[in-house]
Parts: sequence; C-alpha cells; structure tokens
Amino acid sequence: MNNGTNNTALLVMDVQPGIIERIANKEAYLSKVQAAVDAAHEKNIPVLYVVVGFRQGLPEINPNNKSFSAIKTSAPGYLVNPQTVMPMLEHDVLIVKRRVSAFAGSDLEVVLRAKAIQHMVLAGIATSGVVLSTLREAADKDYQLTVLSDLCADMDEEVHSVLMGKIFSRQAAVVTAAEWLVSL
Repeated sequence: MNNGTNNTALLVMDVQPGIIERIANKEAYLSKVQAAVDAAHEKNIPVLYVVVGFRQGLPEINPNNKSFSAIKTSAPGYLVNPQTVMPMLEHDVLIVKRRVSAFAGSDLEVVLRAKAIQHMVLAGIATSGVVLSTLREAADKDYQLTVLSDLCADMDEEVHSVLMGKIFSRQAAVVTAAEWLVSL
C-alpha cells in the first residue's frame, strides 16, 4: 500500500463545527483523526482540511439543490467563514468547497497539482456525503485512493458499512487508520 509519501496527501473532510456534533463519540473520533494527522505531519505528508462553506447570504445555494436549499432557510452560522475543528499547522491547507464533493466549487485540484499529489487518503464526515462524492470524482480523475474506514463517520451505520464493504473497495484501498499508519 505504501507507494511513497512524497505524492500523498491526507484529506480531513467536513470535520467542522455543526457537522462534528452529528456523530456519536466525537471526542474519540477527533482523537483518532488527530493521531493520523500527527503521523502525516511526521512523515511530511500534506494535510488538507476540506470544509463546506458559503459567503454571507449564501449566494452559492440554488433553490433547485434539495440538500443545500434546506440549509439556506435556516442559515446556520457555521457555514459562513467555515473552519475545521482540528488544530492546523502553518503548512496545512484549508480548502473551502461549495457542494458535497471536495472538488465542487473549491481550489482542491489546484492545490493537488501544485503539490504533485497523486494519492489521496480520505477521512471525514459523512461517509455517504463528502467521502463518497470525493472518492467517486477522484477515481474518475485517476487519483490513487485510500479510505481510512474508521476515520469516516455517517449518521447511518448501515450505509457506512455497505459503502466501506462493498462500494469503496472497487476504487480505493479501504483500511483502518492503524493499518495506514503502519504502512507509512
């Protein structure tokens, strides 16, 4: 699994206020994510934090978008000027996306190209949202992919299990964070 770390990046996606509160055992989850981030830093693997966010007034949200238009009426504050809940180091990168996929409406691809990243290691909330959408788009763009199964969370455990066990493995290596850390 370890094809070198010089072309690898760890993406921590949608681990932000308002979203992290939706999962059970958030402290345990954050602790495991931090361990993976710390290991990435030790190995000089870039860490990219991807968050969903919009401008004041949410002008990017189209009424035809069923998921996001519901948000627009309640206008949660965490979506304007979004931040990750993880402590960032100076060389970490914050990517703001405008839709579910980490690529949609963001500068993710520009950052990946600038850093010559070919292998993306994915973690985030929700498995059926940002992880699924990003994995599918990244696979279509010919990135090598690893999904850290225990660093992905979903409000529906059955959906999480099906995606990890039957879907993601068609396009990515699906491993636990501990397995990935050993391979570094």
